[in-house]
Amino acid sequence: MIGAPRVHHRLTDSTNERAKALAAGGAPHGTLVTADEQTAGRGRQGRAWTAPPRSAVLMSVVIRDPDEVLPLTAAVAICDALPAECEIKWPNDVWLDRRKLAGILVEGRPQQRWAVLGVGLNVRTAEFPPELRSTATSLRLAGIESDVEAILGALLPSLDRWLGASRAPVLEAWRGRDALRGERVRWEGGEGTAAGIDESGALVVVTEEGRITLESGEIHLLR
Repeated sequence: MIGAPRVHHRLTDSTNERAKALAAGGAPHGTLVTADEQTAGRGRQGRAWTAPPRSAVLMSVVIRDPDEVLPLTAAVAICDALPAECEIKWPNDVWLDRRKLAGILVEGRPQQRWAVLGVGLNVRTAEFPPELRSTATSLRLAGIESDVEAILGALLPSLDRWLGASRAPVLEAWRGRDALRGERVRWEGGEGTAAGIDESGALVVVTEEGRITLESGEIHLLR
C-alpha cells in the first residue's frame, strides 16, 4: 500500500532526499515521506520548489521496481484524485486552467531497482511570487477549498491504483488529459506541433522536416 509506513517532518530540506536515504537503507515499497515545509525542495531541471508552511502536499514515495512510465503514471493518478478538471503538460506537470498546479520529480538508482517519486501540489497557496503568478496556481486560487491532509488522503489510493495498472490504460488516460496535443511548442533545438505520445511515453512532434520524438527535455508552449 502506497503511504505506509509514513515519516512526517514539520521542516526538512527535501522529502526526496529523505526518501532516497530511506530507500538506500532498504525501506519497503510505498514508504511515504511528507513535510509541512521544505528548505531545499526542487523540481525538474534543478528548479527550486517553494511553498508556505502547510499550504501544499510535499511528499515522496519509495517505489520498488519502477516502470519507465512512472512519471506519466503519477501525473494521471494526481489528476484522477483531484476535484478538478486537470490536464498534463508533457511529461508530468499537472495543469489547472493552463497553469501549473503540481510538479513531479522522479529520482533513483535504476541498477538497484528503486526510485523515489516526489510530488509538490499547491493546495492552499493564496499568492505566488511575481515571477510565478502567470504560470502557477493552487486549488484555493481555482476556487476549491480543501486542506493538505484531505488531498493527500485522496492522492495515495489513486497512486496505489494507477501504479498497479498496466501500461495501456495509463497511456490512454494520459492522452485523454494531454494539454499540448495540437499546440505549437518549442524546445532547445527546434519547434513544431505536439502530436501526442508514443507507446514509450515519448513526445511526438511534427516539424517542417517530419515527425520526431523527444524522450526528455524542457518543452515550452508557444502562445
